Amino acid sequence: MKIKTLSDLNQIKKQSVEAAAKRDINHILTVNVHQGTCGAANGANEIYDVMVRQGETAHTHIIQTGCPGMCHNEPLISVTQPGSPPSVYGHVTPEKALAILDSHLKHHAPVAEWLINRNPTDIYMHQHRITLANCGVIDPERIEEYIALDGYFALAKVLLEMQPLDVINELKSSGLRGRGGGGFPTGQKWEFTHTAPGTQKYVVCNADEGDPGAFMDRSILEGDPHRLIEAMAIAGYAVGANQGYIYIRAEYPLALERLKKAIHQAQKTGLLGDNILGSGFTFHLDIRLGAGAFVCGEETALIHSIEGKRGEPRQRPPFPAASGLWGKPTLINNVETYANVPTIIRQGASWFSSIGTEKSKGTKVFALAGKIKNIGLIEVPMGTTLRTIIEDIGGGIPDGKRYKAAQTGGPSGGCIPTDMLDIAIDYDNLLAVGSMMGSGGLIVMDEDNCMVDIARFFLEFTQDESCGKCTPCRIGTKRMLEILDKITSGQGEADDIQQLESLATTIKSASICGLGQTAPNPVLSTLKYFRSEYEAHIYAKQCPAHACQNMLSYSIITDKCTGCSACARVCPNTAISGKAKEPYSIDQNLCVKCGMCMEKCKFDAIELL
Repeated sequence: MKIKTLSDLNQIKKQSVEAAAKRDINHILTVNVHQGTCGAANGANEIYDVMVRQGETAHTHIIQTGCPGMCHNEPLISVTQPGSPPSVYGHVTPEKALAILDSHLKHHAPVAEWLINRNPTDIYMHQHRITLANCGVIDPERIEEYIALDGYFALAKVLLEMQPLDVINELKSSGLRGRGGGGFPTGQKWEFTHTAPGTQKYVVCNADEGDPGAFMDRSILEGDPHRLIEAMAIAGYAVGANQGYIYIRAEYPLALERLKKAIHQAQKTGLLGDNILGSGFTFHLDIRLGAGAFVCGEETALIHSIEGKRGEPRQRPPFPAASGLWGKPTLINNVETYANVPTIIRQGASWFSSIGTEKSKGTKVFALAGKIKNIGLIEVPMGTTLRTIIEDIGGGIPDGKRYKAAQTGGPSGGCIPTDMLDIAIDYDNLLAVGSMMGSGGLIVMDEDNCMVDIARFFLEFTQDESCGKCTPCRIGTKRMLEILDKITSGQGEADDIQQLESLATTIKSASICGLGQTAPNPVLSTLKYFRSEYEAHIYAKQCPAHACQNMLSYSIITDKCTGCSACARVCPNTAISGKAKEPYSIDQNLCVKCGMCMEKCKFDAIELL
C-alpha cells in the first residue's frame, strides 16, 4: 500500500493491531525466533526453518526477530500465549523448540526447566529499553510491524505539525548527546548544520562500528532498521537535506541485508522519496560500504571514504556541519544517536530528559563482554552504577574470580578499577576517572588479566589501525607499543614508564584526529590505577596475574611429584627430565612456557611462579 497521508499510516497501524487482536481471540501462539548475528551463529536459522516447516499451524504465528540482548543464552526463542507474558527459552535446539511448542499448544504451559525467565519481570531488570525497544520484538523485515508500534508517526508529526527549528529545539530540550564518542549535544550539532549557508546539504549515519567488543549499532540495524530510516528522514527535514547516506561496515552482512530491505520497503510505501506524506518534503537514502578501517569511524575520514578517497582524517575546522561531504554542510551521527530521535519526538523532550542525570540524559546501550556471566546488550538509564551493571545485570564474574577492572570507550577509553565500582556511569564521570563513554563497549576483566597486557592489546589495535597520516600517531604509538612489548616479555627497563608517559603526552596533544589523540588513554589509565603491575614487570621481572607468557616460570614440587613422567611425555621441547618414580625437574633454559605439563599433571605437582 502506498502511504500518501497520515490517514493511510493510521490504516496500516489499525490493520496490524487488528491482526494481533485476532490472533489473541483465536488463541494463536506467537513464537519469536531471535535471529540476530549472535543467534544465527548459534543455530537460530535452523531452528526457525524447522519450526516453520514442522511447527507452524493454524494455531501458531512464527516470526523472525533481532537479538533481544541476552547473547549468552543464544539461540533464543520467545513464546507468547494469549493473555500471558512471553516465555523465553535459551540454548534451544531444533528438537527442544518443537517440544516447547508442543507443550504450549497441548498443555497451555511452558516447559519450566528450560525457561530463562521464571520471573518475567526480571528479564530486563534495571534496564530501560528505548533504542532497543523493538529489538527481539518485531520482524525487522516487515515495515507493517514497525508501524504497528508507532513507527513513522514521529516523521508524520514532524512533517505535518512542526517547523525544522521546532524539531531542533525539541532535541536541544531533550538533552540528547551523541552516543558514538565524546557526547556532543545532538540538537546543537543539528542546529549548526541547519544554519550553515547552502542549498545542498547531507545527512550521514556513521554505522562503522569498529571498537573491539562493540556491537550495539549492529543489533539495532539487524533488529529495528526502520527506526534509523525514520530518524534520518527527520534529521533531513530539520537541517534542510534531501539526501542521506548510511556508512556501514561490510563485515555486517545481516545488518546490511535487512537495512537494504527496509529502505526498499520505505521507498515502495512512500515513506522515503519524493513528497513524503504529501508534505512536499523529499528525502532519499543510500548505503555506502566501509572496508573495515577503524579510522573511518572518525567523521572526516568517513566523509573522505564516501567520496571515494583514502580514508584519512583532516584538520578541523571547518567542521562537517559547515563543510563536509563534497564540501557541503553535513550532519553526522551514529546509529544509536539517531535511534533515540523518533521516541523523543513522539514522547516529548521533557519525558526523555526526566531519564538519566543532570548532564547526561536518557539511556545508554552497552555491549557487555569479557569476564562476565551474562554477555550481551543492555540499555540502562544514564547514572546507573557500574556495580549494578556488572553484578545485577551482568551476573557477576564467572568461576568465582574477583573483579579487577572494566574498560569503557574501547581503544580510546580507560579502565575503572575495583574501588570505583560504585561510579555512576555518565559522560562526565567517566572522563573524570580517565575513561570515556565512547560507543558503548564495556569489557570486564578479572584477577587473571594483566593490566599491562591489556594496555598493550588496545595500543596494538590502534597502532595497527593508524592511517599513518600524522607522525605523532604513526610513530608515537609504534614506539609506545615497542616499550609495552619489551615490558611484557620481561625486558623492561627503569625509564620505560617515564618514556611511556612522555610519548603519551605528545601523541595526545599533536595528533590530527580524535582517534590519535585518545590512543594513549588505555596506557595512561592502567598506569594511573595499576602502576604496581608495571613496576613488578620491570623490576621484579614478574607478571602478578601470570598472564604474560614470556615471564612465566613452571616448577615441579618435589614432594608432590610421583615420577609418572606424564609431564615429560607432553613437553614439546624436552625440557623435563627425570627417572621413573622419582621427582622430575624442568630445565628453565629449554622451557617454552606452553603450560602443557601443568595441564597434564594429575597430582598438582607443577606450580606457576
